[in-house]
Amino acid sequence: MTATLPAAAIDARAQAAYRWACAQLGLRGAEFAPASADASFRRYFRLTAGGRTWIVMDAPPPQEDCRPFVHVARLLRAAGVHAPEVLGQDLADGFLLLTDLGTQTYLEVLDEDNADLLFADAVAALIRWQRASRPDVLPPYDEALLRRELALFPDWYLARHLGLRLEGAARLAWDAVCDRLVAAALAQPRVYVHRDYMPRNLMRATPNPGVLDFQDAVYGPLAYDPICLFKDAFLSWPETRVADWLRDYWERARAAGLPVSTLARFLRDANWIGVQRHLKVLGIFARLNERDGKPRYLADTPRFVRYVVEAASRYAELEPLLRLFEKHVLPKVAR
Repeated sequence: MTATLPAAAIDARAQAAYRWACAQLGLRGAEFAPASADASFRRYFRLTAGGRTWIVMDAPPPQEDCRPFVHVARLLRAAGVHAPEVLGQDLADGFLLLTDLGTQTYLEVLDEDNADLLFADAVAALIRWQRASRPDVLPPYDEALLRRELALFPDWYLARHLGLRLEGAARLAWDAVCDRLVAAALAQPRVYVHRDYMPRNLMRATPNPGVLDFQDAVYGPLAYDPICLFKDAFLSWPETRVADWLRDYWERARAAGLPVSTLARFLRDANWIGVQRHLKVLGIFARLNERDGKPRYLADTPRFVRYVVEAASRYAELEPLLRLFEKHVLPKVAR
């Protein structure tokens, strides 16, 4: 078998990754094609030979570090979650050889009819992951990280994308909202947090789901991953359906012995940590456009604006954030 590697289409790093993966598997040649890419510097290729497939990750140093991926993959699999097995690694060059979890993401197959079933599988896997949690194994989702993420919103979405700098009373109001969001996050029960547990990173697989893009996992707020699953970056659901799914998660988490509080407190925790995430994502999507030349993510920013407004309108403590959006953000999004 000869390699499918057109020199004009694939760069030198991809060719090096291909040769390395073939050597790991003892292959003289194989088909090699892009499998996916994400918002970081990481890329994924699918290697095919003899009716079998593997995934090759290209994570170029010094921009990327493969070690967290390897570490978290091991934790997920130990918890009984269907994550890729690391079959080979070259940490110095930034190459990993992984088992292939398939070609269909939840984002590609979810619809009104199958959402309950697919999300039930996703919740079951999430609860297994959370039940395996132990302190001092993953980096903490601490105050410093929460504040760095929140700062992405005024720095990139407001200042760089909308041309608005918060000053005076507006800045004081923003700082007060941040204090409340951070305090609420730190008061939650703490578990392993994937941080991007959303349909784009879940594969329809056997067992279902396959879980990807977990290298940024931390130890932090219990409600983070559930709200991330149902308030997706690229797919929206009616509020009543989201509430039903959150209630189902809460019931199953409580039955599994996870440290959930009352349903009312859990829903508040989910909404508040959801606001923190939505603000962070608005900043990240703006940064991808302004700094990295990746404008396609901007098309989904109105979804997150809507998420923030919906959540902030429910809580008097978040009214300053609602006013900020109504005055400065909604008019520009509408245009």
